[in-house]
Amino acid sequence: MLRILLALKQALLSSMLVFGLMIFISLSGLLMVVQPSYATTLEELKLIPSEYKPTPEEKIDRAYEYNEAAGIREEQREEAYEQAIKDGESLNTMEKAYERNVKAEKAQNPPESFGEKAKEVIEKVTGK
Repeated sequence: MLRILLALKQALLSSMLVFGLMIFISLSGLLMVVQPSYATTLEELKLIPSEYKPTPEEKIDRAYEYNEAAGIREEQREEAYEQAIKDGESLNTMEKAYERNVKAEKAQNPPESFGEKAKEVIEKVTGK
């Protein structure tokens, strides 16, 4: 009988210990305050004023610092932007810009060859 009581006492103590540890872990998880991690800190945000607008050259330089390919893409984007501004100034330049865009599109997608066109015509004639 004494052995049974000692075994029950030991089981009760171990289960209370496990239950207490579970409560402790749960409460510590609830009390933990997690702050999200952002790309910049508050101190860095204070260093750059909100009215600061970088020039296109500064943007290109910063892109080159990151990666050479990014710098090249930034230069191309800036050139395209400047060209679009020039093209929008008058109606004549807008027509030239349209022609230039059509030529660029044709260069990217060349027309079909004579053999392919002849094949399509033969298929239309024969009905296959």
